[in-house]
Amino acid sequence: MRIALDAMGGDKAPAETVKGAVAAAKTLGIEVLLVGRREEIETELSKHKTAGLPLRVIDAPDVIDMGEPPAQAVRRKPNSSLVIATQLSTGEADAMVSAGNSGAAMAACLFKMGRIEGIERPAIAGLIPTFHGRVLVIDIGANTECRPDNLLQFAIMGSIYMQKVCRVTEPRVALLSNGEEDTKGTALVKETHKLLRSAPVLFTGNIEAKDVPFNTADVVVTDGFTGNILLKMGEGVVSMMTMLIKQELSRDILTKLASAPLIPAFDRIKSRLDYAEYGGAPLLGVNGVGIIAHGRSDAKAVRNAIRAAKHAVEEGTVEAIKSMVKASAPAANK
Repeated sequence: MRIALDAMGGDKAPAETVKGAVAAAKTLGIEVLLVGRREEIETELSKHKTAGLPLRVIDAPDVIDMGEPPAQAVRRKPNSSLVIATQLSTGEADAMVSAGNSGAAMAACLFKMGRIEGIERPAIAGLIPTFHGRVLVIDIGANTECRPDNLLQFAIMGSIYMQKVCRVTEPRVALLSNGEEDTKGTALVKETHKLLRSAPVLFTGNIEAKDVPFNTADVVVTDGFTGNILLKMGEGVVSMMTMLIKQELSRDILTKLASAPLIPAFDRIKSRLDYAEYGGAPLLGVNGVGIIAHGRSDAKAVRNAIRAAKHAVEEGTVEAIKSMVKASAPAANK
């Protein structure tokens, strides 16, 4: 298996992307195509022991910056690392991973891979930690405005991803709302609720944001605007709590001494809440495997994003979505 990595994408590229690629090649048994400016990539590779590792550099002279307009950047820079990595994933490679401009990554996947037939709007599906494991939130930013049939398709795709990649036998699907009652929510939520009642998923009803971290659902469905706010709020709370704990534990010498035995426990908590453990978010609904990693991704996150791409390919996620969408087409058109 080959994974094309946008080696120039992300705030810490190419140093951390290359380091993550080396780790993936060592531990995952796959070939990684490092796409980007050859000289810069090879300089970073020289800092690691890579003899015998399945790594290959594909030259791409241009880079799409984080602030560039996504669609325009993809069209203007066909020789960028992101566009070439995505193009490779439609033939020479099996999947694409990028920690670069997320909008441009989505646009590149749409232009190069195309949509799965029957899917109107692909969605970004993000795994976030919960008290007992993890939950998939879909959409987390691809579609700020949606119709009920869009959310129905998000639910189907999210359920398949949890089954195939995360090995959840029968994923519980919930709809994000401002109350658990069927009558709560916007017009979009109420109409989507009706569709999900007869959808080919295990729909458990509405869920409030406060319940998302407590493993009451495996898939949470929402529009990309709301999902992105939920995700960013969660990231902010985790960062704040981490800072508060550090602040309090270092307040004075007695506190430092008393807290020393607890440091391993705090490190375990931090690991459970670390976005890098999940690597990246799949763009579901395109005719291929594209993983969009966090812009701040370090080597660990890049390695795990490549792992996520590998699992999505191995489990046949795209083909499973195609089959399920085809089978559920009548429900989506109601």
